[in-house]
Amino acid sequence: RKNTAFLWRHRFLRAMAAHQATREEGIVEVDETFLLESFKGQRGLPRPARHRGGKGRTRGTGPDYIPVMVVQDRAGHHADFQLEKMNAETVIAVLKPLVSPDAVLCSDGAGVYASFSKVQGVTHQVVRNRQGERVMGAYHIQHVNGYHHRLKEWMVRFHGVATHYLRNYLGWRRMLERYGKGVNIKACLHEALGHPMQHVIGT
Repeated sequence: RKNTAFLWRHRFLRAMAAHQATREEGIVEVDETFLLESFKGQRGLPRPARHRGGKGRTRGTGPDYIPVMVVQDRAGHHADFQLEKMNAETVIAVLKPLVSPDAVLCSDGAGVYASFSKVQGVTHQVVRNRQGERVMGAYHIQHVNGYHHRLKEWMVRFHGVATHYLRNYLGWRRMLERYGKGVNIKACLHEALGHPMQHVIGT
């Protein structure tokens, strides 16, 4: 039945969503993207319904949008977080246990990352501080920005993902990134049972 399949899908996805990096070192990239808030499948919406994804009432960083922060080091260790608020307090709480004190944090000019770096004493390299400036030697955020693009492109097929289940879909996408073309039924079952394949445990 449809509802049973849906519940089992999200039971598996919740397990997959727990598998991500818990420590990142060296050059660490961080940047946020915003996904449209969705009450898909819920009754009593606080606003008029949108059809097949739709558009928000505000621009891409307004209250209709949910911030997702993506963090990745050059070893490929990846983590992402659906945030309640995109502010310094929230970002510091999330990054503090993840980013090694001796890392070099690369970000755009957003003040929340400068605040984290100052509080934690982490070296901070700002890119995109000036128009057209995207790479400063080894310092850039192209890996996380590329991931943002792939994530959003992949999510189009769902015609809007309920915000309540967004973390599950983020975990699903991380799994696809980890395995690449090597993803198969065996890998999916290992992930769903809480036993990711040995070569991807760190990510």
